[in-house]
Amino acid sequence: MNLGDGSPASPFPSATVLMLRDAPAGLEVFLLERHGLSEVLGGAYVFPGGKLDRADAELLGMLDQPPSALPVALGEPALDEGNAAALYVAAIREVFEEAGVLFADIGQDGVQAAQALHRAGRAFRDVAEGLGVPLAAASLLPWSRWITPLNSVRARKHFDARFFVAGVPPGQEPMHDQHETTKSVWLAPAAALREYWEGRIQLAAPQIMSLAQLARFGDVASVLADARSRKPPRIQPEAFQEGGVSMVCYPGDSQHSLQTRLLPGPSRLCWRNDRYEPEGGLEALLG
Repeated sequence: MNLGDGSPASPFPSATVLMLRDAPAGLEVFLLERHGLSEVLGGAYVFPGGKLDRADAELLGMLDQPPSALPVALGEPALDEGNAAALYVAAIREVFEEAGVLFADIGQDGVQAAQALHRAGRAFRDVAEGLGVPLAAASLLPWSRWITPLNSVRARKHFDARFFVAGVPPGQEPMHDQHETTKSVWLAPAAALREYWEGRIQLAAPQIMSLAQLARFGDVASVLADARSRKPPRIQPEAFQEGGVSMVCYPGDSQHSLQTRLLPGPSRLCWRNDRYEPEGGLEALLG
């Protein structure tokens, strides 16, 4: 299994989950604030996720889907099935470790028992093997793939991240872990973008663009239906300078090598005020 070294030529394979729920006012997404001393995105609000771990490959038989089906589900039929399945395991593991939510049909008592094992320092492999039920890979739907720009001057490490969408399992309530993450919040995607625009939270570029994408949907069912209806877009932004300002652009932008548009919202972000901002301001994100 290729774990990468974080270089542009060998980015870290990773998995991220956009966890969703229906609230009285509409769709909400779960966000975690990373610890300010974190090496990657310290202080920023992110979706639960992280790098592939070698131990993830030891749990492929614990999934409720056959590994052979998962490269196609990811929209990457040439991907090795072991690596594809490990990405699903990593997604489930990261959500459990960072937010305490377990994608497995074991009921609230089972989730609490699993959380107690985790707090006691047991590895996720031990937790998973003691469940008695499979890990619910079928609950995670591939949404997009984000690859760090090859020529990025800001990225200290490069990632190849598969983003999944999933409804929060019934009866479970995610919470930050007080270690890697220090705060957590449910927000409507548009509200999260307003919080960012007004300077109350920090967001990285993939989170900004993903929230702009989610802001076009009214409920969990419509997001999941959209995910089932299409192949996840492969997004590799390209960095450039314009008028002395650092920019990143997305497929469909006049500066991008791929002229087919793959995302709603702005086609580029510029580095201003110590953050990425869209040309056109908040309205460009909200459409």
